[in-house]
Amino acid sequence: MDAGFTGNVELLTRLMSAATERGRVIASNVANSNTPGYRRQTVQFESLLSSALATGETDLRDIAPERREDFVTPMGADGNNVTLELELTADRQNRLLYDTYAAILQSHFDLMKAAVESGR
Repeated sequence: MDAGFTGNVELLTRLMSAATERGRVIASNVANSNTPGYRRQTVQFESLLSSALATGETDLRDIAPERREDFVTPMGADGNNVTLELELTADRQNRLLYDTYAAILQSHFDLMKAAVESGR
């Protein structure tokens, strides 16, 4: 199998896994929206990949999603910085990313299937 194809599939599945983890974190944020002192969490992955590529990094296998506390969003009087509007927006964006990654992955497999079938 083509190394480029395998690398693309691996990258896309890692992107989908990061989006899945981000969805879990968003759900946790929503569940803790009324917990005093809870600080909103985020998952960084695409930005880490982008930074690595910008610096010329070629081996991206060591880059993993990172869960981070949000120190930017203002806190309420109870020390909690979760806002449902922000979480709903983050969830919609994350779902779009996941669906996009899944569609690209499906197109890769469709191309491979077409190539195999045309070689018969």
